[in-house]
Amino acid sequence: MSQSADEALHRSPVLGPVVFGVLNVTPDSFSDGGKFADASAAIAEGVRLHRDGAHVIDVGGESTRPGAVRVSADEECGRVLPVIEGLVAAGVPVSIDTMRASTARAAVNCGASYVNDVSGGLADESMFATVAELNVPIIVMHWRAHSHEMEKWAQYDDVVMDVVNELTLRVRDALAAGVARANIIVDPGLGFAKDAEHNWALLRGLPRLVAMGFPVMVGASRKRFLGALLADDEGNPRDPFGRDEATAVISALAAERGARYLRVHDVARTRDALRVRQAWITGGQA
Repeated sequence: MSQSADEALHRSPVLGPVVFGVLNVTPDSFSDGGKFADASAAIAEGVRLHRDGAHVIDVGGESTRPGAVRVSADEECGRVLPVIEGLVAAGVPVSIDTMRASTARAAVNCGASYVNDVSGGLADESMFATVAELNVPIIVMHWRAHSHEMEKWAQYDDVVMDVVNELTLRVRDALAAGVARANIIVDPGLGFAKDAEHNWALLRGLPRLVAMGFPVMVGASRKRFLGALLADDEGNPRDPFGRDEATAVISALAAERGARYLRVHDVARTRDALRVRQAWITGGQA
């Protein structure tokens, strides 16, 4: 995808937010681990998500669920590169979800159009310089620690202001490394070193994140805080696959509050919610 095409995509008031469809090619992701470990199955799923309305398919080869352990760079690339090649050959725009600069480079060389770094450049000090050289958009997420220890870092004075301040530092480092300002997207990192109260506060505080001056991505899809919200009468959390309607509601509300990117598993429900929002705004006019 060219830079000008991408710019038109996420700035159009008719299209609304850019929807990223989640495609995990891992054995251990929290909601779909193992379902798409085979490259052909993953490519078929990515094509389906694109047909459902995803503008970009976000391919990840390393789980970042709470408690997950890291895989090697070789294993990560072995999982994601054949899938990226297949999707690009099918005409599907792709993002690479990785914390490694080497994986980001290999993925972009295979045709990926975005880099989604959940560590915001902290896990690999060469990430920002690599992305600057590649000249592709990067999602800079708020992050404090790797998955096996992140829960102990879920302490904030004012979670919205703390996240804004910490993201501002990451953006500063990205710019200093040569990343173009127009290529930076920020993400508050729902669920990463954050409990349910923090997640809800960040969603309510989206206008403060938008005020940073960069497009904002929201990735609430199927996350644990939604399972807790939708728990049954015995307090058992809702299954991840039962959280898609709630995710779609968050998608529409986040768009209303200025989010320009949405990362979801169930693309069709989110696109329906966005169509309802658009009709509400326009009085049903196309």
